[in-house]
Amino acid sequence: MKKVLALILVVVMVFSMAACAKQSTEPANVQPTDTNADAEKFHIGIVTGTVAQSEDELRGAEAFIKEYGDVDNGGIVKHVTYPDNFMQEQETTIAQIVGLSDDPQMKAIIVNQSVPGTVAAFKKIRELRPDILLLAGIPQEDTNMIEAASDLVVDADNVKRGYLMMLAAKKMGAQTFVHISFPRHMSIELLSRRRTIMEEAAKDLGLKFAFETAPDPMSDVGIPGAQQFILEKMPSWVQKYGKDTAFFCTNDAQTEPLLKKVAELGAIFVEPDLPSPIMGYPGAFGIDLKNEAGDWPAILKKVEETVIAKGGAKRMGTWAYSFNYTTTLALAEFGKRVVEGTAKKDSFEDLMACFGKYTPGAEWNGSYFVDVATGTEKTNHVMVYQDTYVFGQGYLGQTKEVIPDKYNNIK
Repeated sequence: MKKVLALILVVVMVFSMAACAKQSTEPANVQPTDTNADAEKFHIGIVTGTVAQSEDELRGAEAFIKEYGDVDNGGIVKHVTYPDNFMQEQETTIAQIVGLSDDPQMKAIIVNQSVPGTVAAFKKIRELRPDILLLAGIPQEDTNMIEAASDLVVDADNVKRGYLMMLAAKKMGAQTFVHISFPRHMSIELLSRRRTIMEEAAKDLGLKFAFETAPDPMSDVGIPGAQQFILEKMPSWVQKYGKDTAFFCTNDAQTEPLLKKVAELGAIFVEPDLPSPIMGYPGAFGIDLKNEAGDWPAILKKVEETVIAKGGAKRMGTWAYSFNYTTTLALAEFGKRVVEGTAKKDSFEDLMACFGKYTPGAEWNGSYFVDVATGTEKTNHVMVYQDTYVFGQGYLGQTKEVIPDKYNNIK
């Protein structure tokens, strides 16, 4: 009996020692594997307008979701929109942007277009979540304020385009360039500055420059009246300036009737104010692009075929890819790469690589914004432009052109 009890005691002691040994080799704070995976995962927030206000930016967000998945379905992208009437509903706009920072896994927020309210929202996020990368596309607020609130600001380089559009017009055979606008737009500093640069560049390149005033679509005549004005005036303008005249307008709504008449009358059109194959062209020529939606090479091909059929070969152009659409995608991809550590937030080359990813075949160029009043270069504010594509001819090689420094200093 004593032997049996002794044997039992030995067995109990062996198991007790084994349990203690096992316990001592395990880490004190074991975390489940799933929790570690969640800690490494991050989310990207994108804020755009609605289809009614800015379809291209929204479609860019949808394309990014298609690539990386929506947060609600296990992906990394969270997309929200700001109100159509954002000028009167700035508090809602701010709330929508700031709301993204409530997600503890949110690591980058992109707003495109950066409408009024973006600066206030970014400031609040910066206070609450300084770890979040803040990227602003196509800003509509004070330049110094949006630069101070953002990690990076990106816009179309209208300073460089002031010269490049004149050069493109000359390459396309223009002898005269007609700039069409109205007082409200000319009160906007950058648009007014671009017009001044255009006029100086035209003189340097041997082109005649003319300015024509059109009704403001926001006035009593509305969009229909402003469009009708262009339709009625174009025949007399072409007669006045000649067919070898490049026409340009600052208003999107007036682009459609302008394109229609340029083709009918045999004039020249370099590119829209906000360049895109779908800016004005589908409406002007009745082009149905439902089946091509989101496929920019297919969109360009269909628009090009129609423009050539309408007699616009080598006389009408655009950018091959929508700037607004591409900016949403490029900034979102850039934000993702910075968070992953595969890109640096202050790298111009890393940013341009993201633009290139979504625009195969197209060339981009750009530079840092320079405050013309102080001469200070802003390294977190990048201005970009895409090569001009002429229907029936191809790219003009604008991104390879050397732009004289004098135009950067014109106010």
